[in-house]
Amino acid sequence: MIMRYENKVVLVTGGATGIGRATCQAFAREGAAVMIGDLNDEAGETAELIRSAGGRAMYRRADVRNSEAMNELVAKCVAEFGGLHAAFNNAGVLPPPLPFHEVPEKDLDLILDVDLKGVFFAMQAQVRHFRENGGGAIVNTASVAGRVADPNMSAYVAAKHAVVGLTKAVAIEYAQQGIRVNCIGPGLVATPMTQAWLDSPEFREEFFKHNIIGRAAEPEEMAGTVLHLCSNEASFTNGSFFVMDGGQTSH
Repeated sequence: MIMRYENKVVLVTGGATGIGRATCQAFAREGAAVMIGDLNDEAGETAELIRSAGGRAMYRRADVRNSEAMNELVAKCVAEFGGLHAAFNNAGVLPPPLPFHEVPEKDLDLILDVDLKGVFFAMQAQVRHFRENGGGAIVNTASVAGRVADPNMSAYVAAKHAVVGLTKAVAIEYAQQGIRVNCIGPGLVATPMTQAWLDSPEFREEFFKHNIIGRAAEPEEMAGTVLHLCSNEASFTNGSFFVMDGGQTSH
């Protein structure tokens, strides 16, 4: 078994289900202690799954929209596990599809608060720690919507494009301090968040016309890239955006 994260500590936001849960478990299997921050208490189940398999994990209820909560999450992680070496900022929400002219302000505010400001605040807390402790690696979850746009997803597309830009900006600013920042752009992944789409025959028919592989990804297929980017194997990878969409945007 590969143990790239033995004696390492990793912080994950949005670890309750889907990509977040799969990545927490993958980190733990490779030896990491995992601190999970989330507002969904199913993240406690993720931590328990890790502990029951012999790993180390803790869940702390934390709201990424609150900068102080992110500072406290990092502090709790360091106090509990003795350090912090990598972070995966995965918390996010997916809005109901609406035409641009019908998007209510409350939907826009929620998307920007969680999907953009949540990444911003989490990274601020992580960077402050890494600057004082020899560096570290950060991976943010953007989306294929950080590269291309789909109808009726304007607020989400705007937020995810912003996450890609923010990732690059922070990577450039702190590269000389041993801090690497990258982001992933998942395509359609089979998670509780996307289940309503996958249950729609109309959506499936239209989507799979343009999907080369012809299926949705499994969360575990995203986790491997996150672990690579946080590892020493990716020591020269910084400010990059990795789209994993099964070839959806390759034509």
